[in-house]
Amino acid sequence: MTSLLVIIVLVLLAIALWQLTKIFDLTQVGVNKDSSQVANDEDNNTQGYLMFGFLAFIYIFTIYGLFKWSPLVLHTPASEHGGTVDNLMNITWIIIFAVQAITQVLLHYFAFKYRGNKDQKALYFSDSTKLEVIWSGIPAVVLAVLILYGLYAWTNIMFIDEDEDTVVIELYAQQFKWTARYSGEDNVLGKANVRLIEGVNTLGVDLSDPNAQDDIVVSELHIPKGKKIHFKFRSQDVLHSAYMPYFRAQMNCVPGMVTEFAYKPIYTTEEYRELPYMIEKVANINRIRAKKSIELVANGETALDPYAFDFLLLCNKICGASHYNMQMKIVVDTPAEYKKWLSAKPTIVQEVKTANTPAPVEGGMGKDSTKAIDTSAMPKIAMK
Repeated sequence: MTSLLVIIVLVLLAIALWQLTKIFDLTQVGVNKDSSQVANDEDNNTQGYLMFGFLAFIYIFTIYGLFKWSPLVLHTPASEHGGTVDNLMNITWIIIFAVQAITQVLLHYFAFKYRGNKDQKALYFSDSTKLEVIWSGIPAVVLAVLILYGLYAWTNIMFIDEDEDTVVIELYAQQFKWTARYSGEDNVLGKANVRLIEGVNTLGVDLSDPNAQDDIVVSELHIPKGKKIHFKFRSQDVLHSAYMPYFRAQMNCVPGMVTEFAYKPIYTTEEYRELPYMIEKVANINRIRAKKSIELVANGETALDPYAFDFLLLCNKICGASHYNMQMKIVVDTPAEYKKWLSAKPTIVQEVKTANTPAPVEGGMGKDSTKAIDTSAMPKIAMK
């Protein structure tokens, strides 16, 4: 209701201003003024200086943004290939800013220098081969270099040697959660099909497949430091995108097909938490949360818990109403910690067997219901 009232007020204000301009025009009747709507020298001078003003605004805002928001960008990459991705991004930014600085200055300067003047006549020529070569050739060369470097980086990142020692993990996307499936000791994922989804087998794993017998399904992703992780992605319903920002990794999850990505983590979670920039960032977040908590407590609400950094797997596609909530914690362990954690998890086959085993009857022994009968009462019945 408040929004509607605000919109109505704004509309009425616009109408009032429009009516005022009409009244002002009526008061100018009989006054000698230029109504040709053709720009004169004074108009052109004003526009020329405004161009310089707009140029100053662009650069002031750009410099302000660099100082104001640069701490919010991702910092140290947590994967081996992350440095390559950051280098490609930094080179692209430098080129963009250099081109922007040169072209914007020239654009606004020439707009001022060659502004309209009744004593000047514009020079016209139909074409210039030299200029065409310059402004077409330079961007073509720069873009070609960027594209070739990008393809080189992408090929190195995406290349997965079949003989390489990797950990194969499936990430399964569905509205609105992630589930991870580990390939077990054989390092081969069993077959899966959405038609086989039933009960605790929420990923549709083919339990008759020999490779599926040691598969492990979990809701929290653990990966070992220093080991290449080969991720395979599936989606149950709509298009999702697996996004792991600190690992500089992203891959679409497409229904009906398997996509893949691989990277090697170079920091454990604990090691990344101890990086100086992350310590400062967490401290700043907790200062903000502490101030907010004071307001919440004053209003009778619960205070916010202190923030602790964790790697996260996010969905980077707007996949529905609860898209914002689609995330999973990623824990990077040492190889020994990872092995210990994984060995404590039951396989999907064990989980299905446990779920399908009927609970024993209270007071009885197993499935034989006659074991639960009170036989001490039988002689009494016979005596009667």
